[in-house]
Amino acid sequence: MAKQLLAFAALPILAGCTTVATQAPPPAGHAATDIPAHVVPVERAQPAWAAPDPEMDRTIDELMARMTIEDKVGQLTLLTSDWESTGPTMRDTYRQDIRAGRVGAIFNAYTAGYTRELQRLAVEETRLGIPLLFGYDVIHGHRTIFPISLGEAASWDLAAIEKAARVSAQEASAEGLHWTFSPMVDIARDARWGRVSEGAGEDVYLGAQIARARVRGYQGHDLGATDTILATAKHFAAYGAAQAGRDYHTVDISERTLRDVYLPPFKAAVDEGVASFMTAFNEYDGIPASGSRYLLTDVLRGQWGFDGFVVTDYTSINEMVPHGYSADLAQAGEQALDAGVDMDMQGAVFMDHLAQSVSDGTIEMAAVDRAVRRILEMKYRLGLFADPYRYADEAREQETLYRPDFLEAARDVARRSMVLLKNEDDTLPLAANTGLVALIGPLGDSKPDMIGSWAAAGDREARPVTLLEGMRANAPEGVRIEQVAGASYRFEDEGSTEGFAEALALARRSDVIVAAMGERWDMTGEAASRTSLDLPGNQQALLEQLVATGKPVILVMLSGRPNSITWADENVAAILHAWYPGTMGGHAVADVLFGAYNPSGRLPITFPRTVGQVPIHYDMKNTGRPIELGEPGAKYVSRYLDTPNDPLYRFGYGLSYSSFGYSPVTLSAPSMGAGGSITASATITNTGDVAGEEVVQLYVRDLVGSVTRPVQELKGFEKIALQPGESRTVRFTLKPEDLAFTRADMSHGWEPGEFRLWIAPSSGAEAATPVTFTLTE
Repeated sequence: MAKQLLAFAALPILAGCTTVATQAPPPAGHAATDIPAHVVPVERAQPAWAAPDPEMDRTIDELMARMTIEDKVGQLTLLTSDWESTGPTMRDTYRQDIRAGRVGAIFNAYTAGYTRELQRLAVEETRLGIPLLFGYDVIHGHRTIFPISLGEAASWDLAAIEKAARVSAQEASAEGLHWTFSPMVDIARDARWGRVSEGAGEDVYLGAQIARARVRGYQGHDLGATDTILATAKHFAAYGAAQAGRDYHTVDISERTLRDVYLPPFKAAVDEGVASFMTAFNEYDGIPASGSRYLLTDVLRGQWGFDGFVVTDYTSINEMVPHGYSADLAQAGEQALDAGVDMDMQGAVFMDHLAQSVSDGTIEMAAVDRAVRRILEMKYRLGLFADPYRYADEAREQETLYRPDFLEAARDVARRSMVLLKNEDDTLPLAANTGLVALIGPLGDSKPDMIGSWAAAGDREARPVTLLEGMRANAPEGVRIEQVAGASYRFEDEGSTEGFAEALALARRSDVIVAAMGERWDMTGEAASRTSLDLPGNQQALLEQLVATGKPVILVMLSGRPNSITWADENVAAILHAWYPGTMGGHAVADVLFGAYNPSGRLPITFPRTVGQVPIHYDMKNTGRPIELGEPGAKYVSRYLDTPNDPLYRFGYGLSYSSFGYSPVTLSAPSMGAGGSITASATITNTGDVAGEEVVQLYVRDLVGSVTRPVQELKGFEKIALQPGESRTVRFTLKPEDLAFTRADMSHGWEPGEFRLWIAPSSGAEAATPVTFTLTE
C-alpha cells in the first residue's frame, strides 16, 4: 500500500528530555473527539563521525574514478572466513576473490596475525589496494564473555551495560576486528523465540536506553580510535514479532505497532550515532526487509537521517526468492540495492549479478556508487586508508585479552544481572554455618553452558568458571560443596530417572540443596525456538523429588528465556535467575548465594505461568471486558478457564536481601500544558538490615486517547543504592512529548487528557498507588 513519510520522535535517555513539542493545526480526518494535534518534531541524527571531511571526499572521489564496476561491486560484498569451523583459514576461492578486488569485507576472521594476513592480500596484491573491513558477532563479549544480552538488560544498569560493550570493543579491536553485528535491539515478547536471549526484552523505553548504552560502549567517542569498533543496530525491523515465536517466520503487525513498539529502539541507536544497520530476515507488510524501500530509505535515511551503511543478514537477499518476492537472484539483488541495502552478507548476489544488472540498465550506476561511497567512507573514518594494519597489533592483542580488570568487570556485570525471584523465610543468603551444600543439576559444573549462545571467541571449554568452581572458591570456611548432575536437560531424556539415586542420596545428607537447572546453552539464540517453556529433559521430575526430601531447595536457573517454573515458585524455598552469566559466572553466582553481593536485577521481560499465555507483556491494552470488571469466576470477561491472567513474574520484578519502602507520590503540579513539564517524586527508604540497590520505576497510563492506549508504559527508571535506614527522594520530570504516540491519523504526538502515574518497584497496577495529572492544551 502507499506509504507516507513518517515523523518519529527521538527517545530521551530518561524521562525529562529537552526536546520541545510544537503545536500544529488539527489534522484532517482526526478522531471524533476532535483533539488538536501536538506534533513531536523529527530530530535528524548527525553523529560526530559523520561531520563533513573535504579530504575524505577528495580521496574517495579520486579512488572511485579509478574503479571498475567489478571493483565497486566488490566493496559491496561481505564473505565469511572459515574460522568458525576450521580455525584461521580462508578457502582458496575467497583468497582469489580478495586478490581480484571482488570482496570488500570479511567476517568470522579475527586475531591480529590472521587479519593482517588477509589485509595484506587486499592492500598489497590488488590493483587499487582498498583495505578490507573485518566484522564479527561480538554480542556479549569477545574473549571475556559477559552475561547474555537479556541478562545484561536485567541489571537495569546502563553504566554496567555500556562497560560490557566497551570491554568487548577493546578485546575485539585488539584482535583485528573493526565491526560488530551488535546490538540486537529487537523488542521481543514471545518467550518461545530463541532470540529473546540476544535483546533487551519486551519494553520499548528500556530497550531504547540499552540500545544507546551499547552503541556508546562499542563506538566510544572516536571511530578512529583503535580500541573502538563499529556497532550495528539489528534486525531492521520487527524481527521480534515472528509469528508463533518461530525463527525466520512471517511478521504481520499494524503500522501503528511498528511505529510505537518496534522502531523506537532503532531510532535511539541512530540518535546515538550507530554506524551500521542490519536488515531482518522477516517481511514487513508483505515485503522482505532486505527489499523494503519503506524501511531502508523512507524511514531510515529519509526520516531519521542515518549516515552509515546497511548490511543484510546472512544470505537474506537470496532468501527473497523463497519468500516469493523475487523471481530470481538477479532481481533480488536489484530490489535490495534499490531498497537501500549497501552490503550483501555471504549470499554473493551482488557479486554474481549486479554488474550485469548495471549493464542491462535495470540498476543505475548512481545507486551502486551511493552504496560504494558509504562503505569507503566508513573505512576512511576508521583510519584504514591511512594505515590498513593499525588494528593488527599483536603486542596490543597479547596485553589486552582477558585483562584482570576485564574479568572483574564481567563478574560485576554478571552479579548485577541476576534476579532473585523468590526468597521464602530468608533462605538466601546461605548462612556461614550451613555445613554441606548439595549442588545438583546438569548446569552445576558445565563450562560450555556458562557463556550461553553467541559467545564470540570465548573459550567455551577452559575459561568459564562453573557454579561448582565458584561456590568452592567463595564459600565461607567450613561450608562444603558436593556436586552431582543427577538429571539431564536433553529433550530425549524426559522420563528417564538415570542419576536420580545418586542425587537423592547426596540431597538427604546435605543441609541445603542448590538445584542448578535450566536449558543447554544452544537451546536459546538463533534457530532455537521452542513450543514448551518447561524445564527440558527430566529436570522437573528430579526437582520434585529433591523438594520431597524436606531439605531447603534453592533453584538457580541458567537459561536464555523466561521458563514456566510455576511449580518451582510454589514449592522451592528460593529461586535465583542467573541467565547464562559468562566467563566469571560461577564466581558471580557464589557472590549472590553467600551474600557477598545483594541481588539487584529486575526482569526485563515477563515470565508467564504457562506457554499458553504467550505472547504476554506488561504494556498490553485493556479489552472491553477486562477481568477486573467481573465478579470472581465471572464467565463473560477476558480470562482463561484454567489459569489466572496474571503472569508468574511481572516485568520489572525482582527481590533483594533488603526491603524498600515507597512514600506516596507527589507531583509538582496537577497539570501541564504544551511547553511545560511536571515532576513526580517519591522517597525510597531501605527498611532492611543490609545495604542494597533498588530500581525505581516510573509508569504512566493515558486513560483516553484517539486510539486505545496500553494499561501502563515505562517512562523512566533510576537505580539507587541505599544503606540500612537510608532514604532518598527520586524525581522524574515528564514533558508532553514523553507521552507522544501514533495517533488516529498516524501522526506522532501527544494529546490532552487525564493520566495515571506510578512510581513503583515493578510494573502492575497493584505495585503502588497511582496519582493523576492532566495534560492540557
